Amino acid sequence: MQMFKHEELDEDILTDLLEEINELYEASEQTLIELELKPEDNELQRSLFRSIHTIKGDLGLVNFSPLIPLLQYAEELLDYLRKGQIQYTSNMSDLVLLIMDKVKVFVQSCIQTGQAEYDKQLFEQLVTAIQRITPENGPQHEHLLAKAVVLLDPSFDTGQEHELSNETTASEAPVSIATTGIPKSISNEEREDLVFFRELMKPIEKRSKYWDGRGDRIAKLAGYINKIAGSPINEVQLAVACYMHDFGMAFMPIAVLHKQEKLQEVEFNLMRSHVYKSARLLENLTQWNEARKIVMQHHERIDGSGYPLGIKENDICEGAKLLAILDTFDAITHARAHQSHTKRPKKKAVIEINRIAKGQFSTKWMQAFNTGMAALLTSERAR
Repeated sequence: MQMFKHEELDEDILTDLLEEINELYEASEQTLIELELKPEDNELQRSLFRSIHTIKGDLGLVNFSPLIPLLQYAEELLDYLRKGQIQYTSNMSDLVLLIMDKVKVFVQSCIQTGQAEYDKQLFEQLVTAIQRITPENGPQHEHLLAKAVVLLDPSFDTGQEHELSNETTASEAPVSIATTGIPKSISNEEREDLVFFRELMKPIEKRSKYWDGRGDRIAKLAGYINKIAGSPINEVQLAVACYMHDFGMAFMPIAVLHKQEKLQEVEFNLMRSHVYKSARLLENLTQWNEARKIVMQHHERIDGSGYPLGIKENDICEGAKLLAILDTFDAITHARAHQSHTKRPKKKAVIEINRIAKGQFSTKWMQAFNTGMAALLTSERAR
């Protein structure tokens, strides 16, 4: 391991640098999510390229030299992508996010201690691996990208991705996902209500930067997984529940929402009360009674250890069983307030959810979730 010590820099410059990197990181993360859905969208591809280019330029200005070659070749990879010379895959998503993780840790260390430890040999190996990805060797791209991802995070080389899809393979699932969480074949009245709920949640999501776009992400994925399972849940009721399930969080103190230390019992109970607040908004709208039930039960667990009522599998509605999985998936694939609750790349998050599923999540819905995620994350998706 090598140690990098930066030149004497004004603390405000470093703080501004980290803030911009965090903003670009969040923007890139959202772009990568959209690219999973629209891998050939050139505007998204160019946006991702610009983010990496800007970060590289910012680090060059403060002479954080160890990171420049890695970002340079990541930029060249994304340049191939935006020019249509190579194809986007989920391994590329993991690689970009893991590189940005390294950048954030490096810059944070420099700000906190004036220096940062890094592995020069690893960075050189990564540069070599990325250099090998060219427009001329398309069939090798997935293998080369996977090798680069494993260099950054060896836990990806577990073989568990294959295990997750043994029972239900990616080829069995459709690979198209809606562009919004609002189902297409619904009545005008239902659409008006859904649009109202979606718009109602937007300012609430913006109250905390950790929520932005959450309703859309969960609603789209819920509709997709529900179809894979044969649509046992009413799609409109499910969509309403996905948008409204965290409405009650708007009435939590920001100090509690963003608290990094362990919550005290009174704070924890306050947080748990959000399901009542969310469900209460729907209780007088009888046409959305099923959605209200989903909202009320989405923190219940199969073994009865959940809340607010501690009911078990047979008493939990199907929509709540699905929403519980997707709520957790979104939480661990997006940055949170708690430092101990770090963002995971999507493929790794699927593995993690499978590890904790016993007693918490429905086996039936985990199988549908695994099938859907395998289809979405595979590079062999049919578009």
